Amino acid sequence: MFKHLRIQSIAVAFLVLVGLAWSPVRLAAAEKTTPAGALKRVAVIPFQVVSPQDGSSTVRCPVCSSVNAAGKVVSGAERIVQELFTDKLAGLKNVEVLPYEETAAVYRRVSTDRFKQSLSQIIRQVGQEMQADILAVGFVYRYVERVGYDYSAEHPASVAFEIHLISVRDGKSLWRGIFDQTQKSLMEDVLQASSFFRGGAKWVKARELTRLGIDDAFKTFSGFEP
Repeated sequence: MFKHLRIQSIAVAFLVLVGLAWSPVRLAAAEKTTPAGALKRVAVIPFQVVSPQDGSSTVRCPVCSSVNAAGKVVSGAERIVQELFTDKLAGLKNVEVLPYEETAAVYRRVSTDRFKQSLSQIIRQVGQEMQADILAVGFVYRYVERVGYDYSAEHPASVAFEIHLISVRDGKSLWRGIFDQTQKSLMEDVLQASSFFRGGAKWVKARELTRLGIDDAFKTFSGFEP
């Protein structure tokens, strides 16, 4: 019995000393079904920051109206999330990511008349002009950078975003990925020990937290093959 207690004590001490782990506030994805055809040409419009209004701590997704926790977003965060997402998307089988500069230019021109059109109308028009099968759109709700160092952080990184892949043909969302996570110490959440090791057993920066989040979200993605 004493030997068993000693082993338990060593295990607990290890968890305390190890340091930190992820504590997912929410990670979900839905709409995994794809249409019968193999949709391959994907245009990515500029990702956008969605900030809470009137002192609220939540925002609504401009595409599906889901309610999401929000917070501070550092300058340029939307471009980081977009870059990491596009890199992941380009690595998928049978996917052609259309030139971003051209897509962004078309989006800027079309969205100048946004007060006359809904977001869904703008998305479909951009997709049609780009001759795309799918349009990717993303929204960043929170992006807080780590304060401190790899093994000693005053404040952890915290990231929340939502991404939709939308059919240009009928405007339906083919895939929806949500990520909302703030890194926590292992002592705060010992059940997340396995996730901690994915982050290199350290406090990560917001970019790395975003990359891990995109990897996790894409686990729900069924692809574009029929």
